[in-house]
Amino acid sequence: MKFCQSLMYAPPADWLELTRCAEGVGFDQVSLSDHLFYPGKLESSYPYSSSGRPIFPPETPWPDVWVTTGALAAATERIRFATHVYVLPARNPFVVAKAVGTAAFLSGDRVLLGVGAGWMREEFDQLEQPFAGRGARMEEQIEVLRTLWRGGMVEHHGEFYDFDQLEMAPAPAQPVPILIGGQTEVALRRAARIGDGWLGTHYGLDELRGYVERLQAYRREYGTDGRPFEIQAAVTDRLPDGDVCAELDELGVTALITSAWLIEGLTFASVDDNRRALERFASTYISPS
Repeated sequence: MKFCQSLMYAPPADWLELTRCAEGVGFDQVSLSDHLFYPGKLESSYPYSSSGRPIFPPETPWPDVWVTTGALAAATERIRFATHVYVLPARNPFVVAKAVGTAAFLSGDRVLLGVGAGWMREEFDQLEQPFAGRGARMEEQIEVLRTLWRGGMVEHHGEFYDFDQLEMAPAPAQPVPILIGGQTEVALRRAARIGDGWLGTHYGLDELRGYVERLQAYRREYGTDGRPFEIQAAVTDRLPDGDVCAELDELGVTALITSAWLIEGLTFASVDDNRRALERFASTYISPS
C-alpha cells in the first residue's frame, strides 16, 4: 500500500519543508488540488457536499499546481506528485501538455496527472472554455496529451482539436499516468475505459468498496482489466492500520490518500506541528514498530 499526503490545509509557504519531511518519513506521494479562484458570486453547485456549497472557504489558497510541482520536485528525490484533481477541460491541451511534460521530464518521471471534468462553471467562463460538453472534450484532450508526449513529429485530427505534424520537446521519458476522478457512472466508466487509474475522494470503507467493484466490473466489460491501473482514494471511517491497509490492498486500492494533520484536527497549523503530525503518522501507520 502506498501512502499519499494531501497538502491541502497546510500553509503553502510550508509545503516545501513538509514535502521533504513526508519523503523522509516514508510517504510515497503528495497531492495538489486545483482551482484558479473563488468567485464572489458562486452559482455552481459543489457535488461533494449535501448542501451544494464548497467545504472550503473563499480564502483557501490554491497555488498553481505545476509551478508548485517544479519547486517541490527540485527539493526531493523519490516522492511522486499528483493532482487531485486538475480541471483539464477548462484549459488548452497544448498548455497542459507543455507544463505537465516539462514537470515530468525535470522530475525524473515522478508526476501523475489526475484530471476531472470540473464543476465550477465560473472558472470555465473566465478561461473562455465551454462548460457544456466538457466530458467529451476532456476525453479527446487525454488523447491529445498522450500524442504530444510521445515525442517526435505527431498529428491529431479529432472533433474538438485538429493539428498537422508538429513536435513538442522535451518529451517525458515515460508516459505520464493519467488518473481520472469522479464518482458518477460516467466518470467511473471513463476511468475504466481510457484512464491509467481512478481518483476517488473521501469515503467510508464499505462505500469505497462499492465504487471499486463497479470500476473493476467496467474494466472487465471494456477489456481493459489486463493493463496497469492505479486506484487512489481516502477512507474516512477507519484509521489506516494494518488490517485496513490489507483490506484496501486486496480490494485493488494502490494508494491511500490521507492527511496526517487533519487526522489530528490541525488546519493551517505551524510547520512544526504539521511536521510532527507527519512523523507520528509514519511511525504509527507506514512503518509501525
